[in-house]
Amino acid sequence: MTETLIWTVVALILIGVYLSWTAGRLDRLHSRIDAARAALDAQLLRRASVTQELATSGVLDPAASIVLYEAAHAARQAEEDHREVAESELSQALRAVFGEPEQVELVREAPGGPEAAEELAAAVRRVPMARRFHNDAVRAARALRRHRKVRWFRLAGHAPFPLAFEMDDEPPVALADRPA
Repeated sequence: MTETLIWTVVALILIGVYLSWTAGRLDRLHSRIDAARAALDAQLLRRASVTQELATSGVLDPAASIVLYEAAHAARQAEEDHREVAESELSQALRAVFGEPEQVELVREAPGGPEAAEELAAAVRRVPMARRFHNDAVRAARALRRHRKVRWFRLAGHAPFPLAFEMDDEPPVALADRPA
């Protein structure tokens, strides 16, 4: 009888340690999601800011400037519910304006243009990477939260179910290539 009680207590302690380890892992994944989301927000804000700077610099023709400025402004001012759509529209505007390498060359020929083109190209290249890191963290947390033990013992606490950030982040071809 005593031996059975000891084994039961040992088993309960091991189960408790395992559940505690799983809850800690889930907490670390949620922290990773928060950090990745902050990095993604920073990259999206940087891309919109650089786009607005370029649109107001007078380097582009007026139609392209208006298209880029309005898309960048909408992306910066979008509420969280509409942010993915606004960021996708900014990506589409960038592809429309910088779809041809000639447009990028016109920007590079203007005073201060090489720096502006490089800054925009860097910002455009970093957004897909930041989104991928965020969505990978979300995918890992979702996979762990789907396990029965996490649901039954409510190891996620009151943390909201993580959502991926889905947007069109394909950069313009002329800006996606690294300069030689």
